[in-house]
Amino acid sequence: MSTKLLHISGKRIIVGVSGGIAAYKSAELIRIFKRAGAEVRVVMTHDAARFVTPLTLGTLSESEVLSEIFPENEDGSWTKHVNLGLWADIFVIAPATAHTIAGLANGSCDSMLTAIALSARCPILVCPSMDHDMFVHASTTTNLEKLASFEYHVLEPDHGELASGLVGKGRLPEPEAIAAAVNEILAGVVGPLSGKTVLVTAGPTRESIDPVRFVSNRSTGTMGYMLAEAARDLGARVILVSGPTNLSPPDGVLTIEIESTSEMAEAVGQHDDADVVIMAAAVADFKPESVHDSKIKKSSVDGDLSLRLQRTTDILATLGANKHDGQILIGFALETDDGIQNATGKLERKKLDLIVLNNPSEEGAGFGTTTNRVDIISPDGDVEKLPVLDKQQVARRILERVVDLIP
Repeated sequence: MSTKLLHISGKRIIVGVSGGIAAYKSAELIRIFKRAGAEVRVVMTHDAARFVTPLTLGTLSESEVLSEIFPENEDGSWTKHVNLGLWADIFVIAPATAHTIAGLANGSCDSMLTAIALSARCPILVCPSMDHDMFVHASTTTNLEKLASFEYHVLEPDHGELASGLVGKGRLPEPEAIAAAVNEILAGVVGPLSGKTVLVTAGPTRESIDPVRFVSNRSTGTMGYMLAEAARDLGARVILVSGPTNLSPPDGVLTIEIESTSEMAEAVGQHDDADVVIMAAAVADFKPESVHDSKIKKSSVDGDLSLRLQRTTDILATLGANKHDGQILIGFALETDDGIQNATGKLERKKLDLIVLNNPSEEGAGFGTTTNRVDIISPDGDVEKLPVLDKQQVARRILERVVDLIP
């Protein structure tokens, strides 16, 4: 992902396409958003489908393309425009024709696109595209002024050759310029975790046996990295303490790489004043009592090799015992038996505000998967059972619960 589009990562973007020749540019715009890590939904006017097919935009966005206000044979279709308006972090209308701009300015609700705009609580970026004389006409100018008074963002069209063969102002900016404008708008949006520091741990720890062997587990770190990105996208300053993984450090996140449990404990201790601490790492519970300075040779061992293990530092228990006023502490529990009972006990012992339970034997959960199936348990005994979701969605749901706990 380009750091130039940092604020698009993890965001939910609706791309609205209206019926102008520049509709073909929406395909590349969607590709840019997807490459930057956004989740994209597409809504088209009926005339837009004359210029670019819903199949094309649906394939690129990896989601259903909507145009009808009331999709047939679908539960909840009559509220879909409301749900999408609440779902989105930003609504980008590109191209926005004179007809669509007039509808937006005057509260018309004759398409899914305008219905979502009326329902949306997120920023809306309108990208006009039309012939020069249409753009400078008093009615279009007035309508754009109205949209600005509604606090819509309007991206000025480029000057250049137009579909009519004329040269003037009215050309839709290139997709890269539109994406840059979206990134700038999102950068200015104050998230619910703005001003907060969130500390996240991720991945496994490794406890050395000798210079080449170690005791560890199957954690890939994906869940922790998704949590760090979700917290960043909500406006937090994020510190990620990560054990060994094959993942790239998230943009905009301070990443501290460690190997052993003692190193993780030291790194966490240096930042234990964070407003929110999410301990998603799979920390080793035991380590070899002694570490050999050189590789243990098979020939040097008479029979089987026995390792004597000792307990590692319980980082989460230490955090709970020293928890400061207002601090939110989230733990994870991986259980194969009596999950709710064991996780609840851990929550109580370690003074947690929430604990996230998962079972690696459940379908769609466990290490090395792109999805997870978790239960979120609170101190009052409430258990929120989430369905199987991709780990980015799980991270968002956990962070939504964190936001609810912010005093």
